[in-house]
Amino acid sequence: MKFLLLSYTPTASWDATTADAPSDEALAAFAAYQRFEEELRRTGEFVTSEGLGHPAVSVTVRPGDAGAIATDGPFAELKEVLASFAVIECSSLERARDITSRIVAVLGEPIEIRPIMGDDFA
Repeated sequence: MKFLLLSYTPTASWDATTADAPSDEALAAFAAYQRFEEELRRTGEFVTSEGLGHPAVSVTVRPGDAGAIATDGPFAELKEVLASFAVIECSSLERARDITSRIVAVLGEPIEIRPIMGDDFA
C-alpha cells in the first residue's frame, strides 16, 4: 500500500527559518531525516518526498458561480502549515505508523498519514 505523509510545521517556525539561515538544530534534523530516507530507499519503501514553498505564495482555486476563482495568499492566521510531503509504499498502516513515528521523533513536528487509493486500497 502507498501512504501520503503530510508534514506540518508551526507558522512562526516557518517564518523564522525563511528569514534567517537554518539553525544548527534544524540542519541536524534534516541530516537525520536524509539518513532515514536512505534507509527507506534500501528497503524499497521510499517513493518520493518534497518540501513545499511558503504558504504566502500559494494559490487556492475554488468553484464560483461564474466558474473557478483563484485567490492568492497571504491567508488568515494559521497555527500550522503544510510544509512537505512524502510518499511511502509499505505492507500495512501499522508499518506506515512505525516509519512516521521515527520521522516525527527526528523532526519534532506532526505528520498526517493518508492512504493513497489504488488497486491495493482496502
